[in-house]
Amino acid sequence: MKQFLMTVAGVFVGLVLFLVGVPFLLIVMAASATRPAPVPAHTVLQLDLRGGLSDQDSQSPFAAFSGGGGRSVMSIIETLRRAETDDKVKGVLVRLPEGGIAPASADELRRAFKHFETVGKKPVFAHSQGIYPSGLVTSTYMLGAAANEFWMQPDSSLQAVGAASEEMFFKRFFDKYGVKADYEQRYEYKNAVNPYLYSDYTPAHQESTLSWMGSVYNTALITAAQDRKMDPAMLIKTIEAGPYSAQEAQAKGLIDKVGQVKDIQDAMLAKAGKGAKLMDFDDYVARGKRPPAKTGPTIAVVGAEGAIMTGTGSGGSPFGGESTIYSDDVAKDLYDAIEDKDVKAIVFRVSSPGGSDTASEQILAAVKAARKAGKPVVVSMGTYAASGGYWISSGASAIVAEPTTLTGSIGVFGGKFALGEALSRFGVDTREVHVGGDYAGAFGTGQGFTPDQRAKFAGWMDRIYAGFVARVAEGRKLPPERVREIAKGRVWTGVQAQQLGLVDELGGFYEAVDKAKSLANIKGDVKLKKIGGSDSPFEAIEKVLGVSSTSMRTVAASAWLLGDPRSQSILDEMAKARLRASPSGASVLADTPVR
Repeated sequence: MKQFLMTVAGVFVGLVLFLVGVPFLLIVMAASATRPAPVPAHTVLQLDLRGGLSDQDSQSPFAAFSGGGGRSVMSIIETLRRAETDDKVKGVLVRLPEGGIAPASADELRRAFKHFETVGKKPVFAHSQGIYPSGLVTSTYMLGAAANEFWMQPDSSLQAVGAASEEMFFKRFFDKYGVKADYEQRYEYKNAVNPYLYSDYTPAHQESTLSWMGSVYNTALITAAQDRKMDPAMLIKTIEAGPYSAQEAQAKGLIDKVGQVKDIQDAMLAKAGKGAKLMDFDDYVARGKRPPAKTGPTIAVVGAEGAIMTGTGSGGSPFGGESTIYSDDVAKDLYDAIEDKDVKAIVFRVSSPGGSDTASEQILAAVKAARKAGKPVVVSMGTYAASGGYWISSGASAIVAEPTTLTGSIGVFGGKFALGEALSRFGVDTREVHVGGDYAGAFGTGQGFTPDQRAKFAGWMDRIYAGFVARVAEGRKLPPERVREIAKGRVWTGVQAQQLGLVDELGGFYEAVDKAKSLANIKGDVKLKKIGGSDSPFEAIEKVLGVSSTSMRTVAASAWLLGDPRSQSILDEMAKARLRASPSGASVLADTPVR
């Protein structure tokens, strides 16, 4: 009876999904298929960065309908390359966020702005309604400083005086309520679980955090000083003496002009010529004329963003939230590029704080297979390429990173929470039975590891760490002893990683393309071919309807279409829980600072 009711419920949900979702999608897609209005002869693109950014386009075919924006760094830089040769586009107006931008994203966008200005010979204006101490705001200031003109709203505040990071530690709370965090770390800098183990920063945790923060801070302000044509020491001294009102910032040479949004819009339109119009950046993506496809050799572009997991995303919901790197999918994309006879090299765009070691190894094997097949693989690092993100990058022919990419974190942690004592205080008793070896119950939540279980688990952590070090030594052609010195789970910025031999060059995506051309001995233009990506909405609907009628994901997807915001949270939490509570108990995951 239970199975029958579940089946009936599943059929009902499937019908609702079909009757409500498909007509909605047909209407939206039909509307989008109509021929868009042409781009005006004198156009100023308005790029709004206040809604947040991903590194790469969403893998969800329904991202455009989810209300999350869906704008990515990669789509922006690609569109700017197209716009700089479009005679109808006369300039770009950038709306800056009030908080921080991921530093490596700011680096990549700055490169794109500068290329637009120098190659396209077109202006970029930036406007801020205030920059406040939330996240790494010096990177936001740096991006504004890269513009031809940097404006701020009257009486708004420039508070990019430094960088701060706050951590919440739970050790005393756990002690009070009987929760035991039972973890192994390799080694002292692998601090993703430190908030559960300590009540304050350890010396290594503090050293590592201050090191990468200082590197990001100095890189941003030195770059801003170059763009503002100021002495770096003087700019840093002036910034740190703030905060300032917009008028004070202008007087000190930190910005160019003070004015409302309407004022800068009018100024740009006047500069663009008679009859100039503002156009939203996303509208231009849809309406702008695409350049003819390039001929010649092909370079494949394979993307990977998010936490790394085993499996495939095709079995999950098309309405999922956060990006995830599924090892089956990414490995397949790489093997598809290997088998494509037109592809001469691969640019592998990685933005990941890590995840499963076994999933990382599967992807790394595909990278090595490409090289063995005679196709150079150049990794382009985005916001993060740390821990498992570095694992999958380590075997590449070359690695290109932004100066502020967070990378390295060569280490591993694993363990569990022992909740038996905490639950017993509330009248809940946890008991376990098992057959076979004692290690079968090692990850039970009732109690911590026994001495024998801990010894075996620690040995396993040691093997993963040793394997990680060996892979980096092989891929980067470094002595294992040197890798062990710079590993220990420590996070490095791109600048630091280059000095240590973990990164070859500093640059963005297009610098990685140039490196791939060089390694493949390609002269002249190349055709970039994206491998993989999301299904079309129709394919996604088909897959959802093909899922078992008892699938929880189908229910959540249907609820999303009917406007239930809780379903999105459920899907996100399911993905996070799967990663943190991996059956293996091990994770090559780096700490991800708030930005």
